[in-house]
Amino acid sequence: MYLVVVTRSGPEWNPSLPLEEQSDWDAHASFMYGLAEAGFIVLGGPLADERRVVHAVEAGSEDEIRATLAGDPWSGTHLEIDAIEPWAIRLDGRRRG
Repeated sequence: MYLVVVTRSGPEWNPSLPLEEQSDWDAHASFMYGLAEAGFIVLGGPLADERRVVHAVEAGSEDEIRATLAGDPWSGTHLEIDAIEPWAIRLDGRRRG
């Protein structure tokens, strides 16, 4: 099952710094890259405002997502979950041919 996760900047997010200069960036990036390598995160990244992030996730439930993302060094500090919604994919251009 695919779900869409929307997060927003948390209380320790410093809007005067770029993403890669936020505190604990390396630990956060390593954690997230690991989730992508494992296939948990299918697609993801910040929206243009860089205050919100969207991830397409393959998981069995919202609880699984919350438990997994709780291990992120930025969980609750730099990022907070705004919404988790099931996503019914009807079009997928990656599977052409």
